[in-house]
Amino acid sequence: MWAFVFRDWHLTRRYISWVFVFVFYAIVNSATIALIGKAQDDFRLTLTLLLGVLLWSFLSAMYNEIANSISYERWEGTLEYTFMAPVSRLIHLSGVSLFAVLFSVVRTIVILIGLVLFIQVSVSGANLLGVLVVLLVGSLAFMGLGLMAAILPVMSPENGAQATNIFQGVLLLVSGIYYPVSVLPAWLQPLAYLSPATYALEASRKLMGINNPDSTPERLVGAPLSAVLPELGILFVMGLVFIPMGLLVFSWAERWAKQTGKLKRTG
Repeated sequence: MWAFVFRDWHLTRRYISWVFVFVFYAIVNSATIALIGKAQDDFRLTLTLLLGVLLWSFLSAMYNEIANSISYERWEGTLEYTFMAPVSRLIHLSGVSLFAVLFSVVRTIVILIGLVLFIQVSVSGANLLGVLVVLLVGSLAFMGLGLMAAILPVMSPENGAQATNIFQGVLLLVSGIYYPVSVLPAWLQPLAYLSPATYALEASRKLMGINNPDSTPERLVGAPLSAVLPELGILFVMGLVFIPMGLLVFSWAERWAKQTGKLKRTG
């Protein structure tokens, strides 16, 4: 498992210039969104947007690393060797997922540091440790979603990677990252409760005290971790369901790709 972690680290280091480009874009894009709240002189809106960009930055980066891991191997020409190696798929995908979590943590910290240069807000009184717990529990469900999305590049060498972005875009739309789910059209709102990001955001906003009427720009009144146990429970159950489901779907796609010769195709 650690071998796959180090392999992905060396692959990332090989294309480090691209990492710098995408992280710079993420910082600028996040600052642009967060400054909307600053322009309105509304600390609640500013914190909502900041929390949204940071949480989505973490979850989407982890999802992308897992979902596009097959595309990376195809570009490097190692996909067939990896799938034919005497290593269980559980170990392979666990290593990929572990690197994705570590990479996403570092990337989010860098984006947070970059945002500090644009926006200064007080988080005194917020339950930041609780938010970290929510992120860790929520990452389990996103691992499962990433594993399910990773089959798309296996099934379609030409268009699979683009399809993972469509899936990610739907999650961004329905999860209420920058707005409450209640503003979505009535026919779209049920989809919001199938996304783990919805529950992670609801819990994080409570822990930050964003919607607490007693919160002020100088001091927030964050909720204790016990107040978000329902959301944590749902996220944990989603992780328990999505991860085995992702492994099962991936094994089906792998077997199909070997039988139809998709592994050898490069486009």
